[in-house]
Amino acid sequence: MQKIILSSPEETEQFAADLFKCVPEKCLIFLQGDLGAGKTTLVRGFMRAAGYDGVVKSPTYNIVEEYELEQRLFYHFDLYRLVDPEELEWLGMEDYLKANSVCFIEWPDNGDGYLTVPDIILTLSVRENERELLINKMPEKIYQCLSC
Repeated sequence: MQKIILSSPEETEQFAADLFKCVPEKCLIFLQGDLGAGKTTLVRGFMRAAGYDGVVKSPTYNIVEEYELEQRLFYHFDLYRLVDPEELEWLGMEDYLKANSVCFIEWPDNGDGYLTVPDIILTLSVRENERELLINKMPEKIYQCLSC
């Protein structure tokens, strides 16, 4: 497990931009952390690096935001408002997870039993005026790419 201190939203977005350069076209990323910890900021930085220049917002009410850029698919899920993990079955979560796409899932614990094992697990937390990012799980190949 590695800890990274992010002093600003821009540093969070830069980490995400670096991550974008390293992940394969199919990747499942769990984002853990309290409200306001920077999970959506991280996704925003990733999407900016992918070339998306529109608004990247938390899909708290929609549950999922879909982005298609240059034949690549990206999904951003927020399971905060999920009442029961079975709701993911109604949403077609299995199809999303099978797609050749990068899936970010905020609040993955709310989908226990319906989500596959993630490739990457990141935990963000607020520490006074900065954010702490813990890399809980990451394939060595991606980790080495980030370290370059």
